Amino acid sequence: MRSRRLALLALFVAACVARADLLPADRPIHEVIDHYVDAKLAKVKTTSAPQVDDVTLIRRLMLDLVGRIPTPAETRSFVESTDPQKREKLVDRLMASPGFVRHQANQFEAMLAGPNSRGGGGGLRDYLARAVGESRPWDQVFRELLLPDEDDPKTKGSSDFLRSRVSDIDRVTIDVSVVFFGVNVSCAQCHDHPLVNDWKQDHFYGMKSFFARTFDNGGFLAEREYGLVRFKPTKGPERQAKMMFLTGMAVSAPGVKEPTKDEEKKEREKFEQFKKDKKAPPPPSFSARAKLVEVALQSKESEYFSRSIANRLWHRFIGYGLVMPLDQMHTENPPSHPELLSWLARDVHSNKYDLRRTIRGIVLSKTYSRSSKWTAETVPGPGTFAVGRLKPLTPMQMAASLKIATTDPQAFETGKPEELEKRIEGLESSARGFASSFAQPTDDFQIGVNEALLFSNSDKLAREFLADGNEKLIGRVNGISDPPKAIDLIVRSVLCRPATADEQRVLTEYVTRRTDRLADAYRQVIWALISGSEFRFNH
Repeated sequence: MRSRRLALLALFVAACVARADLLPADRPIHEVIDHYVDAKLAKVKTTSAPQVDDVTLIRRLMLDLVGRIPTPAETRSFVESTDPQKREKLVDRLMASPGFVRHQANQFEAMLAGPNSRGGGGGLRDYLARAVGESRPWDQVFRELLLPDEDDPKTKGSSDFLRSRVSDIDRVTIDVSVVFFGVNVSCAQCHDHPLVNDWKQDHFYGMKSFFARTFDNGGFLAEREYGLVRFKPTKGPERQAKMMFLTGMAVSAPGVKEPTKDEEKKEREKFEQFKKDKKAPPPPSFSARAKLVEVALQSKESEYFSRSIANRLWHRFIGYGLVMPLDQMHTENPPSHPELLSWLARDVHSNKYDLRRTIRGIVLSKTYSRSSKWTAETVPGPGTFAVGRLKPLTPMQMAASLKIATTDPQAFETGKPEELEKRIEGLESSARGFASSFAQPTDDFQIGVNEALLFSNSDKLAREFLADGNEKLIGRVNGISDPPKAIDLIVRSVLCRPATADEQRVLTEYVTRRTDRLADAYRQVIWALISGSEFRFNH
């Protein structure tokens, strides 16, 4: 059995590492993406959806990069531009904006917190905003999250990642393995994984050994000099776990023993004093967590780390991972495009974990900008990437976009980019409290009952987005004497596109039959659009 597992692992590593037959490292990322995706489409004899139009592209890019829909003026400027480089320039402008920092910090916070998180700010998000704003490499972020220094203003808040979990070391072990390495070892906790030959109890408890010495000491993360992890295997007597990384690399560590009563007493008294003084204890002479970081980032061991973040970014912007589920990277679940994932992982590693570079390459690819509409009878599987994938908006995307959609478009036409950015930031800040009304997207996302009820009969929603007040869309259209023009403005503001002929006709007929209550009619039109599926998804 062991020889079979080693053989499978060897095949897996061979499929993952930067092989000589990969495209050259100096090829642009977007070209590499399209090469490998198109090659598989040709192999399976599947055509792809056409490229989206400019109206859909700017909405998609702005939702993905800065977390909101475009204003009518932004859409108009992009669509009317004849600059052949307008897509690249838009991407670069968005990625240089404060909105990119805010949105990507939200995305990384949700990634670190898990699928049930709704965000909400706090120390971790503040840390992530600084990290994204300074373009810190992903390996540095990993190091700062696992080895936080709360005395350093640059890393303040990073300890929240571990401190929120440290009361449950099993959870720390699972979450770190899932988030940073794309591996869910939870099924190997009670026995060797029943379905995946890669993961044994040795892997779970080997990873747990890196965290077993960590604990909360009066609100500060602390780490003991000693720590011993024992586990009961499926067969045989209880065993002592080796400190071991997911690849099977074992670490020789001091303090892997039961402390004497005297050692335990001195250690306890030392930490009690730090607790009384309300100070963070110094790191131990040997830090098991520091050793994990060191091992995980070594060239021979870093494949899991590089592949996991490449796969997660692909999933974030394309909507479906090269490996799915995201936490199931193992020999029996190969990537849909092995060469592409290997190339991206190599590029991430060789370019010092510069995630902005990877993000830019993904969103400039033709794979990214394929239409989500498919007219043929049989839709290709999601792993072919032949057609764009519908992505439900995140809580903050939804809340911020509702603010943008229902604000008077003239309020955004300031003439100065810095003033527009300040206004947008203010709207996003005011929308943050409303974001908790929406669920964090999952791969099998369905709109829940609470959200349906929110749009059906919530006074809060009506006051927030449908009131006839200062700088509101409803106030602007109430002042337009020509109903077709009012309808056109509503559709452009909410759906970021011109109304179709049928929409223009039907909606105009609807409001003209209600001239005695025209404001209510316009309000109903806006409500129908913001509560519809076209608004709810990034398409």
